[in-house]
Amino acid sequence: MEQDDPAEALTELRERQLGALELLQAAAGSGLAAYTVWALLLQPGFRRVPLRLQVPYVGANAGQVEHVLSLLRGRPGKTVDLGSGDGRIVLAAHRCGLRPAVGYELNPWLVALARLHAWRAGCAGSVCYRRKDLWKVSLRDCRNVSVFLAPSVLSLLEDKLRAELPAGARVVSGRFPLPTWQPVAVLGEGLDRVWAYDVPEGGQAGEAVSSRIPIQAAPRPSSASVPEGPVSQAN
Repeated sequence: MEQDDPAEALTELRERQLGALELLQAAAGSGLAAYTVWALLLQPGFRRVPLRLQVPYVGANAGQVEHVLSLLRGRPGKTVDLGSGDGRIVLAAHRCGLRPAVGYELNPWLVALARLHAWRAGCAGSVCYRRKDLWKVSLRDCRNVSVFLAPSVLSLLEDKLRAELPAGARVVSGRFPLPTWQPVAVLGEGLDRVWAYDVPEGGQAGEAVSSRIPIQAAPRPSSASVPEGPVSQAN
């Protein structure tokens, strides 16, 4: 049986070491890329948010956006998205006739990304994205509000919605429901589920109106094209 050539064995060993080195370099590069995304897209907005309210940004998917539109479509008045992220809900709302449509987002990089999406869609002069803390946004002239926020934020947001929204306004919450409000409609399953709440005439937001039972809203087809964005939770 022939013995292995020492030169060939040494060459094979070097190739194996090079493969391991390349793997290590790839891992380091991936880590650096992840840190860059964090530093540019997420951290700037988090610095001004209390630690207990900081949650990762996750853009709404196409199904979630369509569910929001199904519960808001045809309603008149100003539509706002609190924590609008890359702006896909605002853009889709404008396209289906919910106008004016405004997004409020604290992270400057996500605001820039939302404006880029609007520009590419030819709607740069029609939709509005503002870099603003949602707690400083006045909701008194809003008729439709979309929120995709964590439960810790929603529990605090209830008081603001109750105090500022006019009678007849509708709130649609995605992924998580408002903790103490009674929904008038529920649509979707799992993470795609959204809840609709109406501010009753002559009543207080969040109250059950005439003991209504939450209903399953019937989805409508939409021609709105929703741009895909980065996934890394405003809105």
